[in-house]
Amino acid sequence: MDWILPAVLLVAAYALAAYSIHRKKLWQDHITFYGPFMAVKTDKVGFFDAFIRFRTFLRIYGTLGVFMVALVSVLMTVMLVYSVQHIVVQRPPLTAANEPKNVLAIPGINDFIPFTFAVWFGLIATMVVHEFGHAVLCRVEGIRVRALGVLLAVIPVGAYVEPDEEDQEKAKGLSKMRMFGAGITNNILLGLVCFVLLVILLGFAVPLSTPLVHGVYVDSPAYTAGIPPNSVIREVNGISVSTTDDVARMLNSTRPGDPVRLLVENNGQLKPYTLTVTSWPAELGPRQSGFMGVSYYDAPLVKSQFDLLHGPIGPVILLAVPIYTITDPGQWSQFSLLTIDTTDAVMWQVPFSQFWFVIQLLFWCGWFNVVVGTFNALPLIPLDGGYILKEGVDRAFDRRGWSRYSGYVVNAVSYLMLIVLLAVVILPYMLNM
Repeated sequence: MDWILPAVLLVAAYALAAYSIHRKKLWQDHITFYGPFMAVKTDKVGFFDAFIRFRTFLRIYGTLGVFMVALVSVLMTVMLVYSVQHIVVQRPPLTAANEPKNVLAIPGINDFIPFTFAVWFGLIATMVVHEFGHAVLCRVEGIRVRALGVLLAVIPVGAYVEPDEEDQEKAKGLSKMRMFGAGITNNILLGLVCFVLLVILLGFAVPLSTPLVHGVYVDSPAYTAGIPPNSVIREVNGISVSTTDDVARMLNSTRPGDPVRLLVENNGQLKPYTLTVTSWPAELGPRQSGFMGVSYYDAPLVKSQFDLLHGPIGPVILLAVPIYTITDPGQWSQFSLLTIDTTDAVMWQVPFSQFWFVIQLLFWCGWFNVVVGTFNALPLIPLDGGYILKEGVDRAFDRRGWSRYSGYVVNAVSYLMLIVLLAVVILPYMLNM
């Protein structure tokens, strides 16, 4: 629970600053409040008018986006209903993914989302392209944009566009749905483009055979000597080594009981270790040489795992990476290099020095955009998918003279969707009590 105190201090500092600004009416042209949340805004939004000249293309883009949002909305609804069924029938045990702090995507507090530049870049890019989509389609559909801003709740939690309410009320049917769906369309397309670029770049990473210690056998000589995982062996008995084959050749000349001196690099620091090799365990096969007790990072195997991203399930794997690299590191640790800086980088020959930084930018930009886009597609007001549903139901019922029933239908769908979402979060706790 070491995250609680920093979180409380941040909230207190935010509340004090927001209260002072609100009470003293500071910077009223640029700061406004939505309930307890503070927003920074600007009314310098005339540049959106430049997109009006591309009206025909953007309307086609928006129309295709509405159909895509409808499809994603249905798929997400089916997936969530299936998740509830799975929870009720299978009663899976609670994991870190069920913890309250991991429900919200707050970098540094959520266990699966680190506090890094790449994460913030992805989060901000997601908010910007989403709201710019709304603003551009507003102007294309003749809806004026009054302001553009960022909503702050300790950290930036969302961007927003403030359309002219009168113009928005006049917009009907597909025009209005295009405006609501533009943000989702932008998010999903940008997310998929980032994932595609990431997969293409990974193809240029060439695996090396650097002796990176990936794991240490319990009670082995290396374990007893205190050799840490994720460290690189630089010398064996005073002789420099650069590959796992170099280490193997040196150890092949040893016998059980022989002392072995290692120089190991961990977190940029070199440290000597002395251990006494033993006989090889029977399950690993009979050998005459001494057994040290380490396993190495298998870069060629990891390369084959990266190749799985080329298939149709590639985006699904990438979306699961932040969670499963934490909850199931044994099977997913090879993907952690996509999300954070790790020692694994020494195992790869890459085309330029900031290669893995770019990979992480692409990963988090893709991840946030796809997650935010698909979530916003849910048929639940106040999400964009809910407003698209409302406009579609309003128009369909209006043509049949059933206008008075449309609100009931939209509210019923929204409440059912809300119940399903709450069930996904709460049921695991109830069934594991």
